[in-house]
Amino acid sequence: MHVQEWLDTVPAAAVYAVVGLVIGLESLGIPLPGEIILVSAALLSSQHAGIDPVILGTCASVGAVVGDSIGYAIGRKGGRPLLAWLGKKFPKHFSEGHIATAEKSFEKWGMWAVFFGRFVALLRIFAGPLAGVLRMPYWKFLIANVLGGILWAGGTTAVIYYVGIVAESWLKRFSWLGLVLAVLIGVTSMLVLKRKARKTQAEQHQAEAEPLPAAD
Repeated sequence: MHVQEWLDTVPAAAVYAVVGLVIGLESLGIPLPGEIILVSAALLSSQHAGIDPVILGTCASVGAVVGDSIGYAIGRKGGRPLLAWLGKKFPKHFSEGHIATAEKSFEKWGMWAVFFGRFVALLRIFAGPLAGVLRMPYWKFLIANVLGGILWAGGTTAVIYYVGIVAESWLKRFSWLGLVLAVLIGVTSMLVLKRKARKTQAEQHQAEAEPLPAAD
């Protein structure tokens, strides 16, 4: 079976639901691959006549805005103890260093940290709960949340959809072997980037730990 034939069997409603749910949960503060899901679904919509990219982008936007708002409410109620609890449950994502970096972004940019945070994987998870913990006025949070959510979700969907349309003739010739190869290349690239990121972070920590030279 060709990939295109398999794609045609995927129900559109299931795609809309999965995208909205995953992005909503990620925006709420649960570490999930929302961006990967959105990009995959947008590419799928370019090859699947039953999946409307406008509806897909709308579901993604609603999931982002609602998830962030729920995260804000939870963060406002839970406060600092919530961040400590998240740090124990998800130490890779909610470490003290990551939280400190996110807080600096909020201190510097205010409500725009919520807006621009939508385009950064780490801040996308932090934005809602942290804005609530820091008691950002809800009207400011809501404006940045709605604008960022719509621009990120709608823009990503539109760009990937049109890229998929352009590459349609090539994608139709994809065999299962080609699909597996593409996935392996993608996973390998991701692992290499993560390894470089960890190496850079370790070097920064080492530099910070080195004692300053004594003054004469």
